[in-house]
Amino acid sequence: MISSAVALLIGVAIGFIAGLFGVGGGFLIVPALTFAGLPLSIAIGTSLACITVGSMSSAAMHVRGGRVLYRVALMTAAFSIPMAIAGSYLSTVIDEGVIRVLFVFLLLYLAYTFARPNNEGSGDGDGVSEVKYRHVPFIGAFSGLASGLLGVSGGIINVPLFHELAGIPVKYAVGTSSLALFFTSLTAAYAHYTLGQVDITTAAMIVPGLMAGSFVGAHLVSRIPAGGLKRAFAGLLVLTAVKMLV
Repeated sequence: MISSAVALLIGVAIGFIAGLFGVGGGFLIVPALTFAGLPLSIAIGTSLACITVGSMSSAAMHVRGGRVLYRVALMTAAFSIPMAIAGSYLSTVIDEGVIRVLFVFLLLYLAYTFARPNNEGSGDGDGVSEVKYRHVPFIGAFSGLASGLLGVSGGIINVPLFHELAGIPVKYAVGTSSLALFFTSLTAAYAHYTLGQVDITTAAMIVPGLMAGSFVGAHLVSRIPAGGLKRAFAGLLVLTAVKMLV
């Protein structure tokens, strides 16, 4: 069991990052909880429970800032929810070491997609020109599966794929992801709860800090250049992947 002070610190730090990047924070909560001594399966379920509550704070800020594409968010949720349930149950039959390796490779791939130069000039702007809606169902299904299987909320996948495949500017990708991931994480969290894989006490200690940090992070998004957001996001993913291997 982690101390309340450590849990609060984890919540604030990860919440800030989650609000800033629209990623939910599961990719950081999971390793943080495993480093604190929780089994990976419990860390995944607890992470999703935290994200479900914490994501409401950042989503509210992005909605107020006008950075949410509601059609994309709803389409994503429609496809991510059933896949999140499937992923949750797959996590009970797949070896923990395999899940950890999948987690690391996922983080490194997403870091690559964000770090490479973007040749689509409109992709980093502040306005939305044309969204490629045909790619949204795939993004939703893939992020939902990863959410249930790896406890990453789906947001960490939504943001780069919204940008790369659907042509959504990064700040809108962040805002839209914040809303979409709430529905996905709620579904996956409930599935893990029914499997006895949620540590309610730990989640209750982390959530207050997570909500506060998410609120601040989401508030700062509009003040940071899109290119800076992308580079920071890529670096964060690499650091997390390396830490998971140590």
